[in-house]
Order: sequence, then C-alpha cells, then structure tokens
Amino acid sequence: MTDRETRTGLLHALGAYLIWGLLPLYFKLLGDVSPLHVLSHRILWSLLFLLLIVAVLRRFGTIRAAARGRVLLILCASAVLISVNWLVNIWAVANARVLEASIGYFMNPLVNVALGVLVLRERIRPVQAMAVGLAAAGVLALALGGGALWISLTLAVSFGLYGLLRKVVAIDALGGLLVETLMLAPVAAGVLAFSAATGGQAWGGSMRLDALLAFSGVVTAIPLLLFASAARRLRYTTLGLLQYIAPAMAFAQAVFLFGEPLRPVYLVTLALICAGCALYAWDSVRAARASGGGKAVA
Repeated sequence: MTDRETRTGLLHALGAYLIWGLLPLYFKLLGDVSPLHVLSHRILWSLLFLLLIVAVLRRFGTIRAAARGRVLLILCASAVLISVNWLVNIWAVANARVLEASIGYFMNPLVNVALGVLVLRERIRPVQAMAVGLAAAGVLALALGGGALWISLTLAVSFGLYGLLRKVVAIDALGGLLVETLMLAPVAAGVLAFSAATGGQAWGGSMRLDALLAFSGVVTAIPLLLFASAARRLRYTTLGLLQYIAPAMAFAQAVFLFGEPLRPVYLVTLALICAGCALYAWDSVRAARASGGGKAVA
C-alpha cells in the first residue's frame, strides 16, 4: 500500500464519516415531512443516482451476473435491514431522539464483535469479552435509566446485521446497494402513490423541501461509495477508529443545536460503551504487536 493510496483512503473515510455525521442536521431540515415519506424519497432518489453511476461505469452486466441465487436472497434481507435502520434514524431526528440514535452507532462496533462470536463463531480473548461486557452494562444503564433503549438497540443491531450480511455476500458495495434500492423502490413508490391518491402529501410542499428530498439520494449514496473506497485502502483498525466521528458529531448536534436534554444516564451509557470500545481496541493492538504483525485483530 503506497502513501498516496493511504492518503486517498484517509480522505475518503473522513468524507464518508463527515457526511454521515451531518445527516441529523440534514434530516432536521426535513422535519415537516413524515419519516416514511423521507425514507421513500431517499430510496427512490438513491436508486436514480446509483443507476446513473452504474451506467457511466458500464457495470450493469457484472452486477446482473453477481445478483442471483444465494446473493439475491441475502440482499433481500440486507435491504430490509438497511431500510429499518434508515427509517428509525430519520424518525429519531424528527422526534428529538438524536442522543439515543448516536448512542446506537457508538455501540455498533461491539455489536459487530458480539455478532462475530455468536454467528460466525469467532473467538475473542478475555479482555475483549470484558469490553463487550462494558458495552452491555451501558445498554443496561440506559434501560434502567428510562432512555429510549429501543432506538439505540434497533440502530446498532440492524446496522450490525446489515454489515454481517454484506460481509458474506459476494458482490461489491456499488452493486449491492443498487440491488437493495431496486428491491425497495416498488414499496417506496407505492407509499408515495398511495399518499397522493388519498389526498396526502407525497412531496415536501415547498421548493426547498422538494429539493432536499431529491438530494437525499446523493447524500445517501456518496458516503457509502466513499466508505467502500476507503475500506480497500486503509487498515481495519484505522477505519474502526475513524467511525466514531459520525456519532460524536450527531451527539454534539443533539446537545448544542437541537437542545435535547443531556440526562446523566446518557453520559453513563456513553462512558461505558466508549470504555469498552477503547479496551477492545487496546487489546487488539497489543495482541498484534505481540505477534509481530502489522495489523490489529479485526
């Protein structure tokens, strides 16, 4: 890996996480549109944008060849998971629950570890098990403290399972996302058509909101493509550390811009989850150095 490729990967990763970190602010601007309608537009405009990219790259043939049989079944499941994740995230922003949403993405790395152990039968060391235990204690604190635990858990588990499925499916990021949005598009179009037919509002009701809805496809697809590029160029440990940029930005927006109350239970939960992530990262780096390898254990 050359220094130039590493720098490119770093810039792409930063771009992806900065865009993801600003999404709560973006969806806050769409607060007058129902979350289901925002999701529907997000799916349809993402599909249009991805079709344009695939046409320019002339990738339809390779994607069509890959998206069949077992791959197609897995992508059906991943499409459902990512749509649930997007809907809950949009709903959380619209209902002043960005703090709980950010906590869900903070806990996501250790959810991935837990899924690796439970589903992929991966083995972890005792210190790493303690790290997962700290995160679990954070989840328990949120539950006992009366926070909206279902938001954090739904976001963390849905994105964790989504990542697990995309890890094992034999198709690249662009092709997988195109197929997923293609599967979701009929439902999204049906939601908007039903709303229009029953006298509801299928669009935003103003030129500003309509433009924001249309641009949601770009802000959905671009960070995913940047992330896929970064993943090919950076070490997994580097990518893992950078992923905290987005939930940290969302947490700050919730407190300083949206005025959500910062209850003590949120700080306790976040402290336990971050301590678990830090402990896991430290043990991974320590083990890599002890074995003489250049990369931490993913």
